[in-house]
Parts: sequence; structure tokens; C-alpha cells
Amino acid sequence: MAKEDTNDELNITREQMAHLLNEDLAREYQAIIAYTVYSQVIKGAKYMDIARELEKHAAEELEHALKISKQIDYLGGMPGVVPKPVKTSEDPEEMLKADLENERETVAQYRQRIRQAEAMGEFALSETLRDIIVQEQEHEMDLCDALGIDVPVPKQASNGRFSEIIPAKRNR
Repeated sequence: MAKEDTNDELNITREQMAHLLNEDLAREYQAIIAYTVYSQVIKGAKYMDIARELEKHAAEELEHALKISKQIDYLGGMPGVVPKPVKTSEDPEEMLKADLENERETVAQYRQRIRQAEAMGEFALSETLRDIIVQEQEHEMDLCDALGIDVPVPKQASNGRFSEIIPAKRNR
């Protein structure tokens, strides 16, 4: 990718940023719903602790949604109301893997959003996103721990986004 293409991704308007943040907000809504549902339907002694942790994640995702909504309003946009689709499964491990994939996508998008906010000179927004990304990465770590895998290291792709890496199972 040419350097000017990368600059084009960073040089966005307030309206474009509000639109992108609304996409992020839809992911936060997705996470609230998923964590709420998964925390209640995951069964078995092996999942008791993670179910309680998922309840905490749901509350943290709500805080993120509120922060993102506030930033969208600040930029002159209207916060959206539609979540991204939520995957469900009868298999607890499949639900946790879906959560992990969603968190990885969220972290990758927030990394890009931070670069965009800084290019715009919106440093308060970038700081708000940094606070959020810390918790999102903690969610990734919790989910990897529950799945017994190492946290995958994100790899920056040529388009400035982070490509997917399949995590390896931990030797226990």
C-alpha cells in the first residue's frame, strides 16, 4: 500500500470519525449482548468463574458504549442503536471463541481509531480510546485464559489493519 493511501485512512473528517465510531459502538452493543447471554447460559463447574467474569465484562462494555456515544455526540453525530450480530452456540468453547474474535476485531479497530483521532488533533478522543483498549485487551487475556490458549500477537497488515492469527493451545 502506498504511503498516501495510509495517510488517506488517517486524514478523515469529524463526520467520518463519527460514522466509524458508530461502527465501534455497534461492536460494543454486540459485546454487551454476547457477554450478558453467555454469562447466563455457560454451564458446568469448569465455567463458573468465567461466567462471573463475563458478567463483569458486560458492565465494562456498557461503560465503553457510553464513552463512545459521548464522543459521537461531541463530533456532531447521533449514536447508533443497532448491534453487530451476536453469535450463539450450545458449546461454551464456541461462545468463548466468538467473544475472543470479537475482542480482537474491536482492539484492531480501536488501534486504527486512535491513529485517526491523533491525526485529527482529537487528543481527548484518543485518550478515551486508549482507556477503552486497555480493558478490551484484558478481556482478550481473560478469554484466552479461559480457552487455555496464549494471547495471539496482532500483526499489522499492509492496509494498516491487524491480520488474524490463529492462537496456539497452551501446553498445560
